[in-house]
Amino acid sequence: MDNFPRGTICIEDIEMGMTRHLRKEVTDADIEKFAEVSTDRNPVHLDDSYARDTIFGGRIAHGMLTAGLISAVIGEQLPGHGSVYLGQSLKFLAPVRPGDVVRAEVEVVGIEVDRRRVTLDCRCEVAGKTVLAGEALVMAPSRKFD
Repeated sequence: MDNFPRGTICIEDIEMGMTRHLRKEVTDADIEKFAEVSTDRNPVHLDDSYARDTIFGGRIAHGMLTAGLISAVIGEQLPGHGSVYLGQSLKFLAPVRPGDVVRAEVEVVGIEVDRRRVTLDCRCEVAGKTVLAGEALVMAPSRKFD
């Protein structure tokens, strides 16, 4: 895995174009746990025979499970611990299936140091194909408030 270390990058150290990412294989167990925690038990996620007859032609992961990987990058890497999510837009562009390896990445595209705001371009890819795209607005931690 080529995940970055966990921790915190304070607003004073964040730069335009900075990126962080993680890779994760989405497993059947992940999908089942997400269904249990979210209470979203849509059979397209859990029932092979049902899902085969849908437009997806088979089971898919919950879109928000995939989006959760973006949250992991933000909360663990950039800005990291102490970040506060303020908003997120998402476009689901293609399904993620059990066994897919998702690469979730965020890139700094805007910084307001005085307000501790960071705008992040967010995307998830499977085998080089974008499956999710969006933008997040977060409040970054600051050394001034330690």
